[in-house]
Amino acid sequence: MTDQQNTAATEEENAPQFSLQRIYVRDLSFEAPKSPAIFRQQWEPSVALDLNTRQKALETDFHEVVLTLSVTVKNGEEVAFIAEVQQAGIFLIKNLDEGSMSHTLGAFCPNILFPYAREALDSLVTRGSFPALMLAPVNFDALYAQELQRIQQEGAPTVQ
Repeated sequence: MTDQQNTAATEEENAPQFSLQRIYVRDLSFEAPKSPAIFRQQWEPSVALDLNTRQKALETDFHEVVLTLSVTVKNGEEVAFIAEVQQAGIFLIKNLDEGSMSHTLGAFCPNILFPYAREALDSLVTRGSFPALMLAPVNFDALYAQELQRIQQEGAPTVQ
């Protein structure tokens, strides 16, 4: 009976674990270089979104993932505003193989952070007296797969 309990305890200790520890804004910025004149113009915006993620290992089994959303909105040729949010999270991740860990940090964690980043960005933009951006959801799994494919193609020897 004790062997069964020890085996069960060992299996439980070695089971994959994932836990969100904290979500926070790491950096937030907003600039409206043409205000107040931009508010008196016909509003025909064009939006450029830059999305980036990075991660770093903290102490044992803890990881910080930072999702950065940078938006530049132009009205015609003039920059109406530039807004950026770095939404971060601390995650406890244990007992994953290398591929699963990479996917978790590169896709799963950013999926968790995105709604918080989107809300922070919309709040920031509306405080600048501009319409909310209402960014569409992002498929981080697809972006992660594209990045893996790009890395594999760059790392693969060229055939002549």
